[in-house]
Amino acid sequence: MSLNNPAFRIWSNRNYAWFMAGGVPSYLTSWMQRVGVGWLAWDLTHSTAWLGAVAAADLGPMIFLAAFAGAITDRHNPLQQIRIAQITLFLQAVTLAVLQLMGVLTIEILVGLSLWSGCVYPFHQTARHSVVASVVSREEFAPAIGLDSSLFQVSRFIGPSIAGLIIPAMGVAGTFIAHALGCFGFIVGLYAVRMVAPDRKQSKRRSLIKDVGDGFVFVRGHAGIWPLFAMLTVVCICLRPMQDMYPAFAGDVFHSDAVGLSWLNSATGVGALISAASVAFGGKVHGLTLRVFVGMLLFCIATFGFIASDELWIGVIFAAFGGYSLNSMTTSIQTLTQSAVDNDMRGRVMGLYSLIWRGTPALGALMVGFGADLIGIRSCFAIAAVLCLAALGFALPRFGKAQAAMEHLHD
Repeated sequence: MSLNNPAFRIWSNRNYAWFMAGGVPSYLTSWMQRVGVGWLAWDLTHSTAWLGAVAAADLGPMIFLAAFAGAITDRHNPLQQIRIAQITLFLQAVTLAVLQLMGVLTIEILVGLSLWSGCVYPFHQTARHSVVASVVSREEFAPAIGLDSSLFQVSRFIGPSIAGLIIPAMGVAGTFIAHALGCFGFIVGLYAVRMVAPDRKQSKRRSLIKDVGDGFVFVRGHAGIWPLFAMLTVVCICLRPMQDMYPAFAGDVFHSDAVGLSWLNSATGVGALISAASVAFGGKVHGLTLRVFVGMLLFCIATFGFIASDELWIGVIFAAFGGYSLNSMTTSIQTLTQSAVDNDMRGRVMGLYSLIWRGTPALGALMVGFGADLIGIRSCFAIAAVLCLAALGFALPRFGKAQAAMEHLHD
């Protein structure tokens, strides 16, 4: 592949390179901690309801805070905002490690600490989206976002694999210590980034509530963003919680342990990496709307395959298939949206994206967590996949208008 490919050229951007060099260790260790938290919750309770509660505590605050976080990002310096957020996440990881090493970390405390990080992530995510868009040109959005997603997925593949080795050897506290170190590395990278603070004087004169409302109005009135966000919402509520239920699948369905859990997470990451890399190396916005629709269909098919067997190797294959299809959908939506909005609206729009991507799965995790105790975890996701197929059928007639609205700017 030519070194002139946009995915290679973008590394000559000093600020982007520093941002990613600091971010990758944090991505890696965040997945290690995520596996550790999930396995600890399962080990303490053996309850899908508690697994759902932990996931909801981590993801739920995004529902209430993302829109406000986006508006705040549009009012202040996003680089300073993400620095503060990352320092807070570092302190949370240190607290998890200390309490676990002391032997006093209960399921209730684990939920509370998950809620801590859940309240920080809305501000972290909206700032992150704004910083990435601010340090690259508009023509570099596709490779920059695709590469960011690719490296995130590399960490998703490697992180759970390392966690699968660390947990038997050191206990889950090892994953928390690792994430504290990863957060510290990202803090160093963020302080190496040099970005001109945007002029926010005019925006601070407006009401924060009005700014939040303007974000909703903009998204609802956009012929492309609205249907894509609606599709993503259905998928995130119905099917994305399946990844939060991997500990239950590993333990009860596939009759495995932390190693099996790491295989499922790693396979999902490998599939997602392949799809993200294809967006990054493609370097184009054209065709991404079609990838969204096809990705949703393939994710439904992957879900049916995943729940159809109790063999771990089959689950691993369909986990990879699901990771590919879901990330193909989400990376495409993120790239299209970043390309379609201006800087003065970016924080609010990407705040709503973060609300959907990280917030709405909390609702699904709670429903699946309690529903699985009643009718079984496989039955829950079979129903969820059927609902997603119905939503896709409803969205298909809107494909043409969505594609024109999202891609015509790049003709």
